[in-house]
Amino acid sequence: MNLRRVLWGALGAVVLVAVIGGTWIVSLPAAPSVAAPPAIAQDERDAMIAALKPPKRQRPLIAIIGINDATETTDYLMPYGILKRADVADVVTLATAPGPVTLFPTLKVEPQATVAEFDAQHPDGADYVIVPAMSRDDDPAALQWIRNQSGKGAIVIGVCAGAKVVGAAGLLHGKRATTHWYSIKELRGRDPTMRYVRDRRLVVDDRVTTTTGITASMPMSLTLIEAIAGRDKARAVGRDIGLVDWDARHQSDEFRFTRPFALTAIRNTAAFWAHERLGIELKPGMDEVALALVTDAWSRTYRSQAVTFARAAGAQQSRNGLRILPDEVATNWPAAQLLPAIDNAKPAEALDSALGGIAARYGTRTTDFVAMQLEYPRHRATQ
Repeated sequence: MNLRRVLWGALGAVVLVAVIGGTWIVSLPAAPSVAAPPAIAQDERDAMIAALKPPKRQRPLIAIIGINDATETTDYLMPYGILKRADVADVVTLATAPGPVTLFPTLKVEPQATVAEFDAQHPDGADYVIVPAMSRDDDPAALQWIRNQSGKGAIVIGVCAGAKVVGAAGLLHGKRATTHWYSIKELRGRDPTMRYVRDRRLVVDDRVTTTTGITASMPMSLTLIEAIAGRDKARAVGRDIGLVDWDARHQSDEFRFTRPFALTAIRNTAAFWAHERLGIELKPGMDEVALALVTDAWSRTYRSQAVTFARAAGAQQSRNGLRILPDEVATNWPAAQLLPAIDNAKPAEALDSALGGIAARYGTRTTDFVAMQLEYPRHRATQ
């Protein structure tokens, strides 16, 4: 009798969880419609460029900070690669402590200095500090360093959920800001004085800048190049990376937690027997921006993890001098689990190609799921 009661109780609990879960899923909104983002007035655009002008040096110094454990892949690598490609500033990647930076959800790199080494070399501070999303928003070393740099006159740029780190450093009090769509409620709850701005991929308020989700660091980097070196230079770099037009326009309603998003996450996670490790060969001179975008996208399907391999142990130097550590040493990879070579693909085109590959392998729902995480406009993701 007692066993029967236990079994019936367990069954009842399962049914209750299923009912609650089903009710929650049904309550979620359907996939949002895709609409053209609202236009941005020229005076607003001009004010943004003016606010981003170099605050100290004619050739500015840009520092990208990360914590050693789980800093977001594209947030960390894309600004570095695009700004180095432009050659209009000195750009350095930093870590809060010695040793490699493990990026999330994929890749591992050797930072070019620690924050302590940077401070010793540049006691007057950086012109710009770029803050990616991090696995924790309250790292004491990162927060104190960001505060110190702001106090020395640096323009602080929070990329994606890096806005939460900027907020934790106390720099969003009373400011207009944005962040990754998934973190908006949390960011607003932490500081009620922060004023969230809809329909902008990039928000500049005094000496603090924030962006929407992960892929927004691409137009952010081009906007920063324009502020430093002019529109023509930014256009040239944009063509070089495969992004011929960009600005701060954004359709916020396009990005939200929806029923298809939740169902795709559940379905792909539940299909654990079909999860894959997909290899991409790490070669000297690879474009770090394209590599970041491709591996980031494939590692967000909830069906696959992108893994780098190299023919020899040790870091491989990227196109712009960043040392990337392979996950494995191997002379080859099974053809069925090998990602296409990036070669000389332009970064934006490499991402579009990766999303097309994801659709072919796992279906368009998974492509939409990945694009939503990357906060990548659907009109580009579905081209």
